[in-house]
Amino acid sequence: MAIYLILDNKVHDAAKYDEYKKAVPAIIAKHGGEYLARDGKIEVPVGDWHPDRIVLFKWPSREALDAFQADPEYQPWKELRESCTTTNQILIVEGV
Repeated sequence: MAIYLILDNKVHDAAKYDEYKKAVPAIIAKHGGEYLARDGKIEVPVGDWHPDRIVLFKWPSREALDAFQADPEYQPWKELRESCTTTNQILIVEGV
């Protein structure tokens, strides 16, 4: 079953984050993941959630997401991302 990963991130160092954005898509693709939204305009028509930046991924399965997150090739990039962003929310949703 496909799953969707939704992240609400605040970027603190755009230059470092640009390095991450250039390097990581190939690792995501290696595990069957794909970006569905990133850096787009955000509207909140109902509620009081005020995300800074939303990233939406689709993964073929939870196992594929877990394999990506555990991939040794990804670990230095994960550390870089964590050094230059704050993750406010993470949602994992089962889908179609």
